[in-house]
Amino acid sequence: MEILGIDVGGSGIKGSIVNTDTGYLISDRFRIPTPEGRRPDDIADVISQIQEHFNWNDNIGVAFPTVVVNGKAKYHSNLDESWKGMQIDDLFRGRCNQIFNVINDADAAGLAEMKFGAGRHHSGVVLMVTIGTGLGSGLFYDGVLVPNFELGHLYYKNGDLIEFYAADSARKREELSFEKWGKRLNKFLKHIERVINPDFIILGGGVSKHIHKYRDQITIQTPFVVGEKENNSGIIGAAAYAADHHK
Repeated sequence: MEILGIDVGGSGIKGSIVNTDTGYLISDRFRIPTPEGRRPDDIADVISQIQEHFNWNDNIGVAFPTVVVNGKAKYHSNLDESWKGMQIDDLFRGRCNQIFNVINDADAAGLAEMKFGAGRHHSGVVLMVTIGTGLGSGLFYDGVLVPNFELGHLYYKNGDLIEFYAADSARKREELSFEKWGKRLNKFLKHIERVINPDFIILGGGVSKHIHKYRDQITIQTPFVVGEKENNSGIIGAAAYAADHHK
């Protein structure tokens, strides 16, 4: 099956047509910068532009950066506050006149890796961690997704979420070296290692391709690898999710 997958990120919104039997992108990836303010109508406009770019008239899968339950945003996360409680699938459907299947972005990335990438041969407790504007996490038990497992929203200190301290956005915002930032990421990984004792961890997000710059700072006992689908994992996972819910 071929499905248009779209990944909504903090800095860019990108889409591609995906073969959901193989997990391969079968079109060039099309990216538009995320609108300043990250408000619903503005992001819906970008989704519509991506649909028009591909001339797509079928189901669409979207990886979205917050907790998503039955197509609704439970929080606003790193987006505008007006997203909280928004029925995302209805908003996009009203703009594009197509059925939308919306999934948390880290869950989507995890689906891509579990079906087609680094997690496909692993059972037990597998954790996907996406490192970008925030810290996303997708949890799987024997290949089955436990949705909306938001470990980046754990409180760290001074009432701040741990992703404010250890996400890649913190590295950029504070102009940290990879070595210094890697120690922060390691604190996060060691904490979740103690909490959930995963059997295997997959690291994703754009900064994962620079793992050689901070690998020495990661001292967890859990085996970990960088995801094979890299920055396409959200697109692939969103399309796979839509294929599973195709109407």
